[in-house]
Parts: sequence; structure tokens; C-alpha cells
Amino acid sequence: MQPLIIPQNWPHREASRLIACKPHLWHVQILGAGPEILLLHGAGGGTHSWRSLMPLLAARYRVIAVDLPGQGFSRLGARSRCGLDPMAADIAALCKSEGWQPVAIIGHSAGAALALRLAELLPLRAVIGINAAIGGFQGVAGWLFPAMARLLAMTPLAAQVFSKVSGTAARTQSLLASTGSVLDAEAQAQYRTLICTPGHVDATLAMMAQWRLEGLVGRLGSLAAPVLLITASGDLTVPPAVSRRAAALLPNGEWVDIPDYGHLVHEENAVLVAELAIPFLQAHLSP
Repeated sequence: MQPLIIPQNWPHREASRLIACKPHLWHVQILGAGPEILLLHGAGGGTHSWRSLMPLLAARYRVIAVDLPGQGFSRLGARSRCGLDPMAADIAALCKSEGWQPVAIIGHSAGAALALRLAELLPLRAVIGINAAIGGFQGVAGWLFPAMARLLAMTPLAAQVFSKVSGTAARTQSLLASTGSVLDAEAQAQYRTLICTPGHVDATLAMMAQWRLEGLVGRLGSLAAPVLLITASGDLTVPPAVSRRAAALLPNGEWVDIPDYGHLVHEENAVLVAELAIPFLQAHLSP
């Protein structure tokens, strides 16, 4: 088994830990002290996507960012456990194993769907979704993810092919731009690092192939935890209307739209997202 190598310039590398909790080897980053908040990135992302928001939250909370199984620097231990339900169960088991007691979860895109699923498994007091993927993807992702999932079913070389074809600076920039977000060169290089890693791509494709949301969406009306859904009007991946409709179904749901920005709004303007998230957390996490 090859050792996991986290680049020296990876955001918050000093806060990184590797935790073995069956069936996966998890990469997590922990900052701050206080009530625990879990951060879950979207499909194809990693802890680096929280690089700017994490310190803002860590001024008040103990923030735990998790690389999803096989993505980022987590190692996938069971390829059959990349769907919504098994992934949520494995994250809940990780929390139990480590003695974490998150009072809130913030999830981006598919990570927001995971957060809502975990709200059915853990005694959460608040959930925040950023451009929550609680419906079908649009734009490039709308055809790319299903196409890649079908390719994955046909050949085990799909991840290597995708990494080779898409792992150039130009292709990475194009993929990120298709989300409606504008990221600086450093952030683009971090995504390129992941795209050039076949294991990360393979786990992302497996996640998309196994992703099923019908059950979760059908139960939104019975989810009691307060939920804030933040969208960005320039998101080309998940339309804001998806969160607007979900908020209307949730008993304690709120929806707020940020003008401009794209799918990666928490990376483009972490301060603006924190200005919405922190008051919501304070309101629901206060004794």
C-alpha cells in the first residue's frame, strides 16, 4: 500500500490527520475549539475547498473538515459504499469512533445532501447547505457526471483516462469556469492536483454512479433540524431554484440567494458566506 502524500503547500496541512475507521482511511482537518461543526465538500472536491471559510468558523467553533471516501486524501476502503446512504452511515461511524459530537454540519453541493441525510442519523441542531445538490446537476456537470458514470461501468480505466485528458491547466480552468465561479491560480492548481490523481477521480465517479436522492427528497418534510440553504445566482451547476423548492418543503427551512458568484461561492467569497452562516449558527447553537 502506497503512503498518502499531502503536498507541503496544501491549505491547512498542519491541521491534517489520517484516521483509520472501517472501511476507509480518512483525511480530516481540525481547527479551532468549541462546539463541533462538520464540513463536507462536494463531489470532486476536498478539504482545500474550505481553506478560506474554515478559519472564520474556527474563531468560534471546533471545525472538522472531512475528505469524502476516496476523494482528496482519504483512501477508499469499499467501492460499494460511495452512495448517499452508505457514505452517511460511514461518516456517522467515524464521528462515533472519534468521539465527535457535531452540533451542526455545513455541506457544499453533494455534501449538503449528505448533511441533510446525516441530520436523520445524528442529533444535529443546525444544517447549512451551500448550493445544495438536492436535485439534478445542470450545465457541464449535467452531462459529464452521468456520462462518466456510464463509462465507469464499462471500463476500469475511466479514472486514468479522465485524469490524463482533464489534468492540464487549461482543462482544469475550463471545468471550474463551467460552474460559474472564478478562482485564482492557486485554487485552480489545488483542483488540478486532485484531477491528476486517478484514485480521487475514480471515487468521484463511483459516487456519481451510486448517487440516489429520491428517498432523501421524499423525506424533507419530516426533517426537524433548522436548515439554511445558501445559493449563488450565478451557479451554473445547481440552479438556485433547487434550494428554493427544498426550503419550502423543510419544516424549518430558510433560503437566501447571493447575487452573482457561482457554484463555488464559498471559495470565491468566504467572508460573505460566513456573514450568513455564523448568525444562523449562533441563533441555533446558543444554550
